[in-house]
Amino acid sequence: MAEEEEKDPKATEFTIIATLSSLSPPQLSNFTISISSLFHRHCCRITAVVSSPSLFSLTLHHLNSLSLSQKSILIAHHLLSTLSPLSLLLHPTSAAPSAKYSNLHNLDAVLLLLLLCEIRQHNPLSLETPISDWRQVLCKYISGNMLTLSYAGLSNITVLSRYVMMVGKCRRFLYLMGFSRSKEVGAAAAAVVALPSVAVEGGRECVVCKEEMGKGRDVCKLPCGHLFHWICILPWLKKRNSCPCCRFRLPSDDVFGEIERLWEIIANKAAGTVVNCYRECV
Repeated sequence: MAEEEEKDPKATEFTIIATLSSLSPPQLSNFTISISSLFHRHCCRITAVVSSPSLFSLTLHHLNSLSLSQKSILIAHHLLSTLSPLSLLLHPTSAAPSAKYSNLHNLDAVLLLLLLCEIRQHNPLSLETPISDWRQVLCKYISGNMLTLSYAGLSNITVLSRYVMMVGKCRRFLYLMGFSRSKEVGAAAAAVVALPSVAVEGGRECVVCKEEMGKGRDVCKLPCGHLFHWICILPWLKKRNSCPCCRFRLPSDDVFGEIERLWEIIANKAAGTVVNCYRECV
């Protein structure tokens, strides 16, 4: 299912729409405000880049210097920054690191890359000009679409619609670049350090070593509630960010692993919403 969603933006869009429909009115309102604010800041930033000949030249040069792998990582961080607010509404304990741009040039680069892709999609011939003319093309496009790009004053329906399309587009880009699927990754060090130590109340078996946890002994408790010997779970979490019992995922430092983790939360909510709607209909 996840692979089909990566291939087909419509499948991704359906998942996001189903998830958004499960939110309460206050949640949906707060989420819309958050997304509008995020995209408005991005609009202000890309407008500043395009408006300055020197900054535009530096940003375009930086973008052209990046490899395909590096560009995919930038898009992945951009996608992660927009998935995080939604996943946190669904699962408050699913805290994920915000988009990590090593410097402002990387943020400018990914915004410029996405804008160039958007322009090419609307008018494939618009960029069939010398690169020296691209800034003027972008200035004209931004000027004619400022309201849409800034998300300022748009209806909630329009903002959410564009959010859905953006997520679908980014996931599609990553799939086409071949970097959308992540191998098994370990849990983030910060997430592991934050795990609580609790005393065992009764004889329980550690799933990892299959030995009993002594009563009163301090053991590790994962967010899902399962307990393990510290000496057993630490090596496990170094290689995998999932619970050995229920596969609950902890945050990781791998951006693609984080996208998969958050998307799993969103997709599970969407699936539950669809099932509930079916039950109500029958």
